Formats: sequence, structure tokens, C-alpha cells
Amino acid sequence: MKPIISFVTQISCVAILPAIAYFGSISNVYASTFVNSISISGNTTDLFKTNTPSANLNRLGGFGSDLYFDPRTNLYYGLVDRGPGGGVIPYQARVQQFSLEVDPSTGGISNFVLKKTILLTKNVKALNGLNPKLLSGNSKDLGNSIDPEGFVVAPNGNLYISDEYGPSILEFTPDGSYLREFAIPSNLTPKQADGTTNYVDGRSVVSSGRQDNRGFEGLAISPDGSKLYGLLQDPLVNEGDKKDGRLSRNIRMVEFDTASGKSTAQFIYQLESISDINRRISGEENDFKANQQGRSIGVSAIISINDKEFLVIERDNRGLGVDDPTSKKPVGSKKLYRIDIKGATDVSNVSLAGSSQLPKGIKPVKKFANPFIDIADALKKSGQTIPEKIEGITFGPQLSNGDYALIVSTDNDFSVTQNDSGTQLDVCTNGKQVPIDSGCAKGSSLIPSFLYSFRVNVPAYIRPTTQN
Repeated sequence: MKPIISFVTQISCVAILPAIAYFGSISNVYASTFVNSISISGNTTDLFKTNTPSANLNRLGGFGSDLYFDPRTNLYYGLVDRGPGGGVIPYQARVQQFSLEVDPSTGGISNFVLKKTILLTKNVKALNGLNPKLLSGNSKDLGNSIDPEGFVVAPNGNLYISDEYGPSILEFTPDGSYLREFAIPSNLTPKQADGTTNYVDGRSVVSSGRQDNRGFEGLAISPDGSKLYGLLQDPLVNEGDKKDGRLSRNIRMVEFDTASGKSTAQFIYQLESISDINRRISGEENDFKANQQGRSIGVSAIISINDKEFLVIERDNRGLGVDDPTSKKPVGSKKLYRIDIKGATDVSNVSLAGSSQLPKGIKPVKKFANPFIDIADALKKSGQTIPEKIEGITFGPQLSNGDYALIVSTDNDFSVTQNDSGTQLDVCTNGKQVPIDSGCAKGSSLIPSFLYSFRVNVPAYIRPTTQN
């Protein structure tokens, strides 16, 4: 298939930062350099067959909710979330498979070519991005709803996908057919005060479990394929001061055994504090408030380096996106952190309800103080706009000098929003909202998606097992 040249703009100059950041000891050096990016038009369509292109049928937008590179095939998977409209427009969940050219010397990326659109089905029915209440009429029933956010490939080629609505972790065949669902720890399931499960409502109704739309945002696989790690986007709804998770920075990272499908441990990942983020923001009026600690700040993705170390994307909710198409608000955090779970306390049976402080003796995962990559800083120094939803990350091919290409993706939310009455609208880069699928005014466009390449030196990296 020919490259979608008409929809892709490659930044011609390879922007390499003058200094490389080093972390770790001399014998175990971790380094990173920003290389370049490509922009993919918000008008690009996927390979879903339809005679009438429309946002909720075949717009490619949203495919950067997570990213995975399969070195066996030299192909990439881009995960699409619940579709346009915030879960109120019917949309069949899917995964996009594509290729990229990666310069073996510089790590520069180019030539995005969409290869396959994989539709997800469960028991023959299409898995839908609709909010569960809209799909089944019952807020207790997750049913066939899914909001995909995390993605990895199993050693046998099957697809593991984590979702925010449950939270859930599901396994599919390579063609998108549902196989099974993992057993989710009960403390993560959203429940009302009377114990009733409720997958729809927010903290005004749900009193325990994951916050609404803050389920498994990231998913990683161990190098041998025996374990999965699901990382919630934010703290549980009641695990914070005043039983308010928005006041906490303690996020649960859940370890699963892939053979049994059961959880084997839970660890705590700690977000950067609001006070540290605010110190980087100009103007007190732009500061994040205390109750935005565990809501406006969160994680977007996780990938494994080896069986104990991982990289985690941590970000705020600011930047180029449907809520700020002209990028007016100052960005506080878009960072990639290296973490180590060795020695972290298993908190499977430990409640953090009512406190933002960890109980005595509880050790969170080790989070290296200096970011592995300050993504916002790298983009700013290269003169690029900083997107809001930097959500996908994967190690690409190894380069000629032994480094790796590290590819980062964004989610543009299909460049769709909705007004108070639920009417769906396209968001244009001039800040205007127009009827969905009607087109933006001349000189503006739908919000694009982005792919970024970093050249990284990760001496301890062990690539996850892939099928033979």
C-alpha cells in the first residue's frame, strides 16, 4: 500500500538537542535525545469500509492512545480509544496497524503507512466505545463497552488491551476476536456506598474503586510474557485526604499473571507533587489546585525495560487538544520517568482510604528523581507545539550504534467535543467549533495527531518476547 503522503507532514529538519541527559551510574548509563516528529492530519481516515466517511465510522483520530512495536514484523500498533464524542456516539473499538521508516543512524521517523484496521469483537458482537449506560441501559453492566487505553502483544501474537471503563484487561486474537477477561481486584471496581457496582457515575455516587474515566491507562508486559502490569491513570476515588482521590498522588500499579489471568500484587506509583509542578508555571492564576493533584495530573503509558524496571509517561491535562485548540494554557508536566518495582511493598490488602500519605512501612516503587525524558522541554526547545494527550510509547528498532528509537504518540480525541446539550462538534485549530464532519474554515484544520522519535541508550533493555 502506498504511503498516505497527502495526510502526513514530516518535519524536514532533524532536531537534535545540543545536550544529552544522562541518568544512572557510569557503568549503567541511560541517555536520550529528541530527533524529530511527524504530523498526521485530523482528516485522515482508517481502513474501515464505508461509503460515507464520518468521525465515528472511520476517522483515524485517537490512534495514539497507546503504541506498540513488534520487531518480528517491523510493524506498529496504534490503539484507538472509545471514539469521538466522549462515549456518547456509537463507535466500534479498534486497533490500527502501521509501518514507519526509521533512519538506522539518527532514529528519525518518516513515511507513516496504515496497513490494517483491526476491529474488536466480543462474542461476535462489536465492542463499542459507548458509555455502558448508553449501550446496555444499566450502569451496573459493563457489557460490551470499552474505552481502550493500554496495549501490548503477547508472545503468541495475541493482543492484550486495558480499558478505563472497568477497569478491565482483555485478550484478543490477532484479528480482534475476544478470548478472555482478566480477574480485576475488587478494590479497583467502582462501587456505591451500598456495595452496588456502578461503571458510569462519578464520585458523587461512586464511593470506592477507580475514579470515573481513570481506569487502566497504561499496560506493560514482562520480557518473558508471563506478567502484565496495569497502571491506573489516577488514585482510587476514596484513597486520599477526606476520602477524595483527587487530593492524592498515590496510584496503583497492578501485576497480573498471564497464565491464570489473576492479579498477583499491587504497588504504589507516586505522581509528582502539585507544588513542584506549579513552581514551573508562570502566574499564580495558572496554578493547579489541590484537588487537581489526582485528577488533572496522571499517567498515560507504561513500558517495560526489563523484569523490574519500566518507563512511565506522566502528564497534565494541558496543551494542544480539543479543550485548548490554540494552546493558551501553560503546560506544567509532560515527562517520562524511569521506575523500579524491586523492593516495593505489595499493597493488595492495604487500604489508603482517607489519607494522601502512605502508611508507615509502605514503600512505593522507586521513581528516579530526574526524568528520563522531559518531553515538554524537548518539544519546546525544538520549537514545536506541546500536545495535551501524549499517551503512547514504545521502543522501536535498535539503531546502528546500539541505541534504540523510542517512539511517542498522541491522542487527538478525534478533534471532536460536545456542548452542554450533547451535540457533537468538530474542533478546529483556530479555536472554532463547527458541526461534526462539516469541515474547518480555510486556514485552519482539525487537530492533528503526532508521532515523536527520541534516540535513547538503555543498556538494561530486554525486548519482550515475540512469537516465532
